[in-house]
Amino acid sequence: MKNLNLLDTIATLKPIPLKRLHLVESDYVMLENLPVGQVGTVVNIYDEQEEPHYLVEFADLQGREYAMATLKRDEVLILHYELSVA
Repeated sequence: MKNLNLLDTIATLKPIPLKRLHLVESDYVMLENLPVGQVGTVVNIYDEQEEPHYLVEFADLQGREYAMATLKRDEVLILHYELSVA
């Protein structure tokens, strides 16, 4: 599975529990989790011993950040805007 790069756009493949989120907006504290399909941007990469972890920022359509989470590669799908041939 391909590793992520800084500023890659991703979508969540699994619900991310509230306890793993850093919420910027207090309006969202009533959430149980960040649902599948939320779109975010990789803003930092932590090289762990066995596998990298990715700090992902989630923002609304106006670009205002509402949450951050550290995710593993198997929890996200890289989104592509252009067709690339492997």
